Amino acid sequence: MEKYKYDENNGLWYELQGDYYLPCLKLPVEEQVHIGIWGQRHLNYLRENKRVLLSSLQFIGKLNGYLADIDSQADKMFKQLVKQIAEREGITEQLKSAEQIAWVCRMNNIRNRAMEIVNTEIIYK
Repeated sequence: MEKYKYDENNGLWYELQGDYYLPCLKLPVEEQVHIGIWGQRHLNYLRENKRVLLSSLQFIGKLNGYLADIDSQADKMFKQLVKQIAEREGITEQLKSAEQIAWVCRMNNIRNRAMEIVNTEIIYK
């Protein structure tokens, strides 16, 4: 018996394993992209709450790209929110040089609020 066999009906190669021909299947190669903190948080959310979506993204080989996209969207939204809220509340470089501790406290407060918004709108959705 032949070791490999090609089926023209479905376009698959089969390999002889014992007495049976099994299809030679491989996952598509996915480009590796750096996933930041936002993408990692979303991955943890998928693992805990959306296992079917996680499995399907892994199966079609698009998980890394999906997480990289979520990461870039969340990072962009976070930076934009911090900037807008700081401008609206009048936090300037002048305040930073005059009262450093007050500036740090207010900026930490803004960052925490922006983080909650991003988590609600993008990460845990």
